[in-house]
Amino acid sequence: MADLLYKTSLAVVPRLYVGLTRLWFGSCPLEIRGRENLEKVLAQGSAVVPFWHYSVFYMLYHLRQYPGVAMVSASKDGEYIARVAELLGFETVRGSANRFGVRALKGLINHVQKGKNAGIVADGSQGPPLKVQPGAIMLAAKSGSPIMPIVWAVKRYKAFRSWDQTVMPMPFSPMILQYGDLIYVDKKITSKLVAEYQQRLEEQMNDMYQQLWQEFDKEHHGNRT
Repeated sequence: MADLLYKTSLAVVPRLYVGLTRLWFGSCPLEIRGRENLEKVLAQGSAVVPFWHYSVFYMLYHLRQYPGVAMVSASKDGEYIARVAELLGFETVRGSANRFGVRALKGLINHVQKGKNAGIVADGSQGPPLKVQPGAIMLAAKSGSPIMPIVWAVKRYKAFRSWDQTVMPMPFSPMILQYGDLIYVDKKITSKLVAEYQQRLEEQMNDMYQQLWQEFDKEHHGNRT
């Protein structure tokens, strides 16, 4: 019975979610910054596009307009996100740091080398939040594509009680999204260089994070203290 309910919900919930969010997110006025960075990516091919996990709901919606591939957790819950991503036009690769990580990375590299942008959660599927994991760095090094981070903030929202306090924007709430400066990763990567690029990317993303949320009079999203 449980298996039947799961399969039924997989068939219904993602389609319902996508239909609702097209109206829901579409009602929110959006200010975009850093368009020149996006234009560089569009002119030269593809990019690795990391974003913080708290913004995953909106990011999947926003990035649907560009040909891309997304890495989604291999868990049963991840299947819902994978279905949503596919309905929005993404190809998906299943995996995480703990499950099928190497296989997923190889799949992403193959897609990026074919000219598709790769959406990847910078802080991984389990966190810690706002801490860059090595996946985006390794993908950029192996694929030869630059990293273009994206950070997003919204004025009114609900923050869920998850490890990252995932954010769902409220209808008609103003939003700001920033495309960050491109980072080109050395193809001859070493463990020391990976750590250095992680720190560089994390600092850039958190600088953008602080600036955007402060414009809505917040130090951070969620209810963290």
